[in-house]
Amino acid sequence: MPPEGPAMPTQPLERKRVERKHEPPYKVLLHNDDHNTMDHVVGALIKSVPQLSAEQAASIMMEAHQTGVGLVIVAPLEHAEFYQERLQSFGLTVTLEPAE
Repeated sequence: MPPEGPAMPTQPLERKRVERKHEPPYKVLLHNDDHNTMDHVVGALIKSVPQLSAEQAASIMMEAHQTGVGLVIVAPLEHAEFYQERLQSFGLTVTLEPAE
């Protein structure tokens, strides 16, 4: 005789559908300044946003230099805040803005 264990359900378990809410995207914006060198900005971008290549980082830096602001990345708010904090730790001016 097998040992008695927990009773097995007689009906299959219902699987609940989990709806994941997508966080709205935010733009991480780098602002031009007169304090940091271009090399410093490119290095900070590469270290703070690992998915950026050196060429992409240089392009973002030049966009900020020429127009006053450069788009770094678009990401969910929590990630955007992380990138903002990392870039600010290098002395850069960075803001967030909801992506449209």
